[in-house]
Amino acid sequence: MEIERKFLISKENLPANLDSYPHRKLEQGYLSTAPVVRIRKEDDNYYLTYKSKGLMTREEYNLPLTKESYEHMRPKADGILISKTRYLIPEKDELTIELDVFDAPYEGLYLAEVEFLSEEQALSYTPPVWFGEDVTNSGKYHNSRLSQGNL
Repeated sequence: MEIERKFLISKENLPANLDSYPHRKLEQGYLSTAPVVRIRKEDDNYYLTYKSKGLMTREEYNLPLTKESYEHMRPKADGILISKTRYLIPEKDELTIELDVFDAPYEGLYLAEVEFLSEEQALSYTPPVWFGEDVTNSGKYHNSRLSQGNL
């Protein structure tokens, strides 16, 4: 199960020392958006992911792919290939903020996600002051929807 909350971040509230945090380059495309079937390149690692319906809580399965398999499926992805840099920022209670800085066509979009061990932990979470609007319960900012050009 994936249990996460998602927040918009404004450019002026981004951490000043962003490049000092571990980060990786992501590219992902969607073979299906209902259900969500995604391919992802994460630096030199490749995955096929299935995600069930849901907003804060949903099933997620990741399967490793070879580079060749990823590149074979890449042209089959519908819509926009999403490209972004993900920064891993330590957070209180041993949590991690995954801050996504999007490339074109979503340049200027910044989303922070925090994953939790339980729904109770997620619901009791108080985000840092630099976080903006909580968009957890809006499908508008799901990457599968962004891949369809729906922002």
